[in-house]
Amino acid sequence: MNIKIRKSGSIPPGEKSRKDTRSNITVYAGIITYIISLVIRIPLNGVIGNAGIALFAPAYEIFFLATVLFSYGVSRTMTALIRYRMKRAQYKSARKVFHAALKLSLVASLLLSGLLAAASGFVSEILVLEAMSRKALIGMAPVITLTALVNVFRGYFNGNGFGILVAHSQYIEKIVMMIASISGGKICYEYGQKVGALQQNDMVAYAHGALGVVLGIMVAELVTLLYLLFVFAIYNGTWKKQLLQDSGKRMEGNGEIMGALAINSIPVALVAVLSNIFMLIDQRFFNYCMNRKELGDVRTDLWGSYYGQASVLIGIGAALVCLAVHASIGKTVIAYERDEYHMMRERIGNTVKRLCVMAFPVAVFLAVLAEALVKGLFPKGGEESISILRQGAVIVFLYGIAYLFGQYLMKLRMLKELFLALAVALAAHILSAYLLVEKSLLGAEGILYSVILFVGILAVLCFLFVSRKLKYRQEWIYTFAFPAVSSAIVGLIVMLLCKAIPGLVGNIPTVLICCLVGTILYFPLLMLLHVLNEADLDEMPLGGFWLMIGRMIGIL
Repeated sequence: MNIKIRKSGSIPPGEKSRKDTRSNITVYAGIITYIISLVIRIPLNGVIGNAGIALFAPAYEIFFLATVLFSYGVSRTMTALIRYRMKRAQYKSARKVFHAALKLSLVASLLLSGLLAAASGFVSEILVLEAMSRKALIGMAPVITLTALVNVFRGYFNGNGFGILVAHSQYIEKIVMMIASISGGKICYEYGQKVGALQQNDMVAYAHGALGVVLGIMVAELVTLLYLLFVFAIYNGTWKKQLLQDSGKRMEGNGEIMGALAINSIPVALVAVLSNIFMLIDQRFFNYCMNRKELGDVRTDLWGSYYGQASVLIGIGAALVCLAVHASIGKTVIAYERDEYHMMRERIGNTVKRLCVMAFPVAVFLAVLAEALVKGLFPKGGEESISILRQGAVIVFLYGIAYLFGQYLMKLRMLKELFLALAVALAAHILSAYLLVEKSLLGAEGILYSVILFVGILAVLCFLFVSRKLKYRQEWIYTFAFPAVSSAIVGLIVMLLCKAIPGLVGNIPTVLICCLVGTILYFPLLMLLHVLNEADLDEMPLGGFWLMIGRMIGIL
């Protein structure tokens, strides 16, 4: 009988698979849960309508800004500070970082919550020119405090090496949010219909529906906080025992720790806010434009169509592209820190190629399948959403480049360059929105062009800053030209197929069939053009399948 002895330090295949799965759950949690938050808007569109989505938009954008403010600012900063101290067995100082971050987040979030509640009238009537959104804004005020506390505990768990628990909390948050927000929106919308009938005002129902969705988000944040508190209570005894083993030579003061938190979190928080504030600004420009064109009666419905339909699909496409390259960013940074510059540049080149291989077909498929997607997913989807999706599909590629090189700037601690790129891009966006929307009255298309300009400038500047810092030279033919041409060829075939079959099987089956056929044609074409080789396919999801296909048909 043969007995196989495993070498010391090796990992059994099953254990390695489980370890990879756990790693993927943790690494991709942020992007996957962001996709879920976008997907939630699809059923919400059917529950509270376009107008309800538009009234919900300001409250959600403020919630999203608060989330990135506390997650990228305080949470990530405290994670780094705690991790540094835990590695040096400075357990008491690590605990003090947690307490300081908790106090800072609690005070800051309570101030922001109070400010939002007090200024809800100003925000709704003056800032976004949507008076009926006030109910949702007031309802969102306490949620800011809840999300701040959630992110403090996530930062503490991450600092202690419990990233998997943080990922679980993110999935719990979004799943509960999906269920609670849809349920809350439906219940409150139906109640609002009765109130609106008495007041003879249809907008009352949409305002109540938006409030119901906000209440659902509140439930999700509360459930997530309770989960994190439960986990904290379980492990608190172990962490208290660690305090007895502290080997720190001196105890850091509260002021010193608070100063380290503030100094390190403020720049990152500013970068996060500048990256995500444009949608709130855009709603104001759009509403002003519609009022000038005397379209105030349909203004809310049109913004809900833009915010809840076309931008959702573009956002999902962009997030999928980010998902394809996210894990490679850390490997590049590790090579840089080890002074392995040749390997670092090679990894950047491979990551950019992977991004283009994913981004071009996603953008093309969104453009050519726009009509089937909008009509299949949104019963009230109109021609304007289809037009916006077709034109805005280019954002998928531009955002992918901006995300990749922006993350490089962040990880390489080039915050000044990232801040400059964001400031220039946002200034150009605001100026173009003012000229195209407020002056030229282009409406949603003007907003779209301004967003394309914002993401395009950001992508170019981040690429230039990283290239100059790392002396990276881009290869253009195999990385950009061939994937773009291949996507265009496949896109033409998909477009013809899409025109032939919708009446036979319906819109969503048409999208699925066209995407499947397009993918089957696209990857062998890339292999035939030598864009993808065996090494590239080994690192891609489902790469083994395409490797087998390439060998079977003799192109590898």
